[in-house]
Amino acid sequence: MNLTVLKLALKSLRFRKFSISLTVFSLAVSIMLFLAVDMIRVQVKDNFVNTVSGIDLIVGSRSGSIQLLLYSIFHIGNATNNISWETYERISKHPRISWSIPIALGDSHKGFRVVGTQEKFFQHYQYHRDSKLSFLAGKPFTSPFDVVVGANVAKKLSYTLNDEIILAHGMGNVSLIEHTNTPFKISGILKPTGSSIDDSVFISLIDLEIMHVGWEHGVPNPDAISKLSDIDKQQLEPKSITAFLLKLKSKHDVFSIQRAINEYKKEPLLAILPGVALLELWKVVSVIEKVLLLISALVIATALLSMLAIILSNLNSRRHEIAVLRSLGASPLSISLLMIIETELLILLSLILAIIMMYLSILIIGPYAHSQLGVMIELMPPSAFQLILIATVLIAGLLVSLIPAANVYKNTLQDGLTVRS
Repeated sequence: MNLTVLKLALKSLRFRKFSISLTVFSLAVSIMLFLAVDMIRVQVKDNFVNTVSGIDLIVGSRSGSIQLLLYSIFHIGNATNNISWETYERISKHPRISWSIPIALGDSHKGFRVVGTQEKFFQHYQYHRDSKLSFLAGKPFTSPFDVVVGANVAKKLSYTLNDEIILAHGMGNVSLIEHTNTPFKISGILKPTGSSIDDSVFISLIDLEIMHVGWEHGVPNPDAISKLSDIDKQQLEPKSITAFLLKLKSKHDVFSIQRAINEYKKEPLLAILPGVALLELWKVVSVIEKVLLLISALVIATALLSMLAIILSNLNSRRHEIAVLRSLGASPLSISLLMIIETELLILLSLILAIIMMYLSILIIGPYAHSQLGVMIELMPPSAFQLILIATVLIAGLLVSLIPAANVYKNTLQDGLTVRS
């Protein structure tokens, strides 16, 4: 009898294929939205947590770990104090440290952060699962007053190689005080990374120091600047930096080096583990993903209720059909089972269509997201959470199907055959 009921359910669905197709499609779109939001959420979180990789410690002046992470990696906000160059050199020469990258902030170019660093920044800095920085065009700064710009900077300001730019003192979209005496030439344009690198302008620490020769308390001294050509650039070195990144020779030394830096006597320092700090920051911003998931869940619930309303509205028109089945010997239980199977088939078709639509969407938007936003969205098998969601939808569909099944069970043969005026 179960096989017969299944055949009847399939024939009934084919007979009502237009309305059924709309129901399946609307439910599939709702489920696809939830699955896509979850998959993108997981991968965006992965991109976020891997904003910087291959770095064991970030060191800055003593403040909060999230604040240090924000200004050193995301270039948001400012440090409470700088770190002396002497301290940086002393720590970076520690025998258990493999390499270090100094970072100096404080200037800008048309609203984009200027980052003073060294050429080894482009050799060692990594993002998203150990991906290295690469150039869309040109090369790192090798000559005096060379500048490297991120992908978004080049795109938004329409910059190409060898374009000349003027940097400004301080932050802001409107530059009130510019370093007009030291123009820079673009030597390289970086490929998109989906990180703060795309919105940054990079110059060497020495050029940053030369650019500020003659500046006192943020104001240029014309007499000192006029003697810029007399400076011995070989003897020039930075006085201070904002932060620096460390890579250790062994992961086992992370906590001992971190403790030693945090207890440094000559000046107050803070060393943080970037992965831990990124997870702390994600907890702050993760409310957005929870809202998106909640909205998607409400969309699925609405779609299920709409499907229930359609099934219930169709029951009245199917009373004659049900009565005929009863007259042919079908029991109320068999007809109720027919309703349950029909509903579950609709749910199953919607789930299959939703998964196909989700993977097609990711296949289409993935390359665009990577090229334009630098965000890696890849095709992945359903996660445990998504499998639980699929099972939940099937169970919810079963519960929904019990309502029309119960109504059918109450209908009688006489009710189905009676002509109502």
